[in-house]
Amino acid sequence: MKSKRHLKIMSLVQDEDIHTQDELASRLEEEGIEVTQATVSRDIKQLGLIKIPLDNGGYKYSLPLQQKDNININSRMKRMFEDSVSRIDYSENLVVINTLPGTAQAVASLIDNTEWKNVLGTIAGDDTILLIIKPKSAVTSVIERLKSLTV
Repeated sequence: MKSKRHLKIMSLVQDEDIHTQDELASRLEEEGIEVTQATVSRDIKQLGLIKIPLDNGGYKYSLPLQQKDNININSRMKRMFEDSVSRIDYSENLVVINTLPGTAQAVASLIDNTEWKNVLGTIAGDDTILLIIKPKSAVTSVIERLKSLTV
């Protein structure tokens, strides 16, 4: 549930001007996700959301800048892998990651945001992620890096 909530928060913050924690909590409830203010506050901290100025003088929540967030992305990725990933396997240059139901898209998003040079891209369903690796010789190092995040 937390991963789905985090994905929804990231989506809302990207697509709308969310100014306050109360506004975010209300939007989540409109989307069918019941939360407390304390939960929203923790989620904002865990996602590393920042407030950026608007032209009208107010502020809105935003996803963190990539450069400032590399350390947070890596620690979030480790937590997500430990909490969500159940299996990693491969064939040729394709890597398949199995996750708990509802967490594949959040894990794939974190992988995408790390910009690994050998990962061309990810495709995520509900509980399965497909990584496309180039060149094929890099699959072993990618698998090792992925597995290191699960321990």
